[in-house]
Amino acid sequence: MKKRVLTTRENLPGDGLDRLSETVDVVAWPGSEKPGPADLAALAPGVSGVLALGNDPVDGALLDAAGPSLEVVSLASMGFDNVDRAAAAERGIVVTHTPGVLAETTADLTFALILAARRRLGAAGASLAAGSWGLFRMHDYLGLDVHGATLGLIGYGQIGRAVARRAQGFGMRVLHHDPYAADDALSTSVDLATLLAESDIVSLHVPLTEETRHLISARELAAMKPTATLVSTARGGVVDEEALLQAVRSGRLHSAGLDVYEREPMGAELSPLVAEEHVVALPHIGSATEATRAAMVDLAVDNILDVLAGRPARTPLPGTSALPGAPAGAGVGMLT
Repeated sequence: MKKRVLTTRENLPGDGLDRLSETVDVVAWPGSEKPGPADLAALAPGVSGVLALGNDPVDGALLDAAGPSLEVVSLASMGFDNVDRAAAAERGIVVTHTPGVLAETTADLTFALILAARRRLGAAGASLAAGSWGLFRMHDYLGLDVHGATLGLIGYGQIGRAVARRAQGFGMRVLHHDPYAADDALSTSVDLATLLAESDIVSLHVPLTEETRHLISARELAAMKPTATLVSTARGGVVDEEALLQAVRSGRLHSAGLDVYEREPMGAELSPLVAEEHVVALPHIGSATEATRAAMVDLAVDNILDVLAGRPARTPLPGTSALPGAPAGAGVGMLT
C-alpha cells in the first residue's frame, strides 16, 4: 500500500505534485481559500508527509491528527515560522524548507522595492492612471537616489549576499549586520546601531524567530535617517507595523517597500500601510517567478520522497534532524 501525503493546495507550479503522486497517494485540500487548522487536521489522519506553504499553520494539533505515521513536514518556502518546531522535534518529525532556489529571484524583488520606494514610483504611477498628469512640473514626485547610497543589510545569508551583488552595479556602499557573517569583498560587517545610523536603505533578510520578532520597532526606526527607506522581503513580524506606520506618516522615515506583513493574506481588510503614499506594498511575491516557484515545489517534493524512502532530507531546517526520530542539532540562529 502506498504511503499518503497531504498537500495544502491542489495545484502548485511545475510538475512536482505529478512526480509525488507517482510514488504516494496525494491528499489535497480542495478549497479555493487558505485552509485553516481544522481543515488540514480533518485530512491528516494516517498521512506520512505534509507539503505545506510558508503561511499554512503546522502546529501540534495537526501533527497529532496525522498520528505516528507522520515522518516529514516539507515546506515549499524558505521561511518556517508557521511550523511549531518544538512540537515536531518532540515527535521526531523531520521539517524541511527550500533555501538555495529562491535567493536570486527574491533579491531581484528586493531591488525592485528599493527603486520603487526611493523613486516614488507607486505614487507617480497612480497619478498617471488617475489622469492627473496635466502639466510637467519640476517638483512633482521627487525621489531620492539609489546609486551611490549606503545599503544596510540586516541578515547576510543567501538573499542578503545576492542583494549586495546587485548593489555593486549601483555603486553603493554596503554594510551588513549578522553575527554569523564577517566582512567580505561586497560588504562590511557592523553592529546594528552603526548600520541603522549610516544606511540610506535598510533591507531585512532574517527569519522570524522569537529573537527577531519586532527587531525593527519604534526605537530602531528613530535611529534611522529621516531620508532612509526600509525594505522587507523577510517576514512581516520582523517589523512593528504600527511603529512603521507612524514613522512614515510623520515624515520621520522617507519611505518603505514591503512584500511581507504580520497578517497574511489580507483579503479586503488591508493594513493601513498599503494606502500610504510613501509605502510600496506587494502581496508576498518575492519568489514569484514561474521557474523559482516550480523549483521550490520540486525541492519540497524531493525532501518528502527522500525521507519516505529512508534517505536524509536534503534541506532540513537549520539545526534540526534530516531523519525521522534522530536527535536535532544546534538551534536556529538569529540571522541567515
